[in-house]
Amino acid sequence: MSNEYDYLFKLLLIGDSAVGKSCLLLRFSDDSYVDSYISTIGVDFKIRTVELEGKTTKLQIWDTAGQERFRTITSSYYRGAHGIIIVYDVTDMESFNNVKQWLNEIDRYANDTVCKLLVGNKCDLVENKVVDTQTAKAFADELGIPFLETSAKDSINVEQAFLTMAGEIKKRKIRDWERAELVALLDRLYGMFNTSGMERTPCGGT
Repeated sequence: MSNEYDYLFKLLLIGDSAVGKSCLLLRFSDDSYVDSYISTIGVDFKIRTVELEGKTTKLQIWDTAGQERFRTITSSYYRGAHGIIIVYDVTDMESFNNVKQWLNEIDRYANDTVCKLLVGNKCDLVENKVVDTQTAKAFADELGIPFLETSAKDSINVEQAFLTMAGEIKKRKIRDWERAELVALLDRLYGMFNTSGMERTPCGGT
C-alpha cells in the first residue's frame, strides 16, 4: 500500500440535475461555493485526503450528471464505487421522489456491498422547503442507511456527510477483512483436521 495513505475510497454522487451535487463536491474539496449553476457534463471528480480515526484516507469523489441522457455514460462508474451518496433538493419534491429510481440504479449497477448515504441539500432555504425532514429520515431508516440534510452554500453538514460516508465504508471494510480472516482460519483448521484424520485412518482400519 502506498505510503501516502492508508485507505483509498471511491465515492459517487448521484441524484437529479440541479440538486447541488457539484456544489457539495466543491464545498468539501475546495471549501468554496459558486452560486451560478453549471450542469455537469458526464462525470467529474476531485480528491481530498482526510484523517479518519488516525488513518490517512484518500477520498476520490466522482460527480455524475443528473440528466437522463447521461445515465448510460455514468453507469460504469457505479461498479468501482465503495460508497454512493444520493442527493435530493429539499425544495424540490420531485427530486426526493426520484430517489427510489436512483436506488434502483444502484441495485442494478453497483456492488452488493456498496455503502449508501441519503442527503437532502439546500437546507438553508427554509421558507422554500417542501420535503419534511422526518419523512426523509423515516425513508432512510427504512432502507437502513444514514441520512443528513446539508447546505453547500452555508457549509452545513457537508464535511459531516462525506466523513460519515467514509466512516461507513471503513467499518464495512473492516468487517469484510475480519470475515475473510475468519474464513481463512476455518479453512486452515478444516484442512489440518482432514489431514490428521486421513493419516490416522489406515491404523484405525487394520
